[in-house]
Amino acid sequence: MSNIDRIKRFLIDEFLPDVTPDQLADDHDLLSDGVIDSLGVLKLIAWVEDHFALPVDDTDLDPNNFRSVAAIDAFITQRRTAATTTVGG
Repeated sequence: MSNIDRIKRFLIDEFLPDVTPDQLADDHDLLSDGVIDSLGVLKLIAWVEDHFALPVDDTDLDPNNFRSVAAIDAFITQRRTAATTTVGG
């Protein structure tokens, strides 16, 4: 299962029970559309930290990192790359 699929599954289970993965576009703006509010963002961040074993620092709390499925996926990929570079470098 890809990160996109995992992210969509979480968002649907938690916030969009009447939506299928095919109906949730990767670039759908979850924040401006009201799908996720501030407490929902905290829940999403906790899930990302737990599910992907990635710490989310205060500097990562830019709403744009969590605005859409694609943005969340890009954030996860960027954090993994940064972690690998730090460990390997």
